[in-house]
Amino acid sequence: MAIDFDGATIETNPSGYLADMEAWSEGLAPVLASAEGIELTDKHWDVINFLRTEYIESNQNQPNTRTIVKAMSKAWGEKISQKDLYELFPGDPSKQAGKIGGLPESRRKGGY
Repeated sequence: MAIDFDGATIETNPSGYLADMEAWSEGLAPVLASAEGIELTDKHWDVINFLRTEYIESNQNQPNTRTIVKAMSKAWGEKISQKDLYELFPGDPSKQAGKIGGLPESRRKGGY
């Protein structure tokens, strides 16, 4: 499967994750989100940027949903729940946000 974006063809794996993480850009994220039925807001971007930072700067760490809840509660200055994240990313926050953020497909099971 491939995505035509900005005059280039970007390859994906059968699950729709980018084959090359380096092909990701902030301009591509809304295209990937649209394919998931998501319109990006600032909160979506906070989660995506958190996951990208964790992956790039923390030895390819892919946080689970519990870790994202804690990080976003701190970032947003309010206690949030797993439900709040699933409202943003109904297909599993850690996996769907990572996909939109151009990260490799997670092999983890479950949100915790």
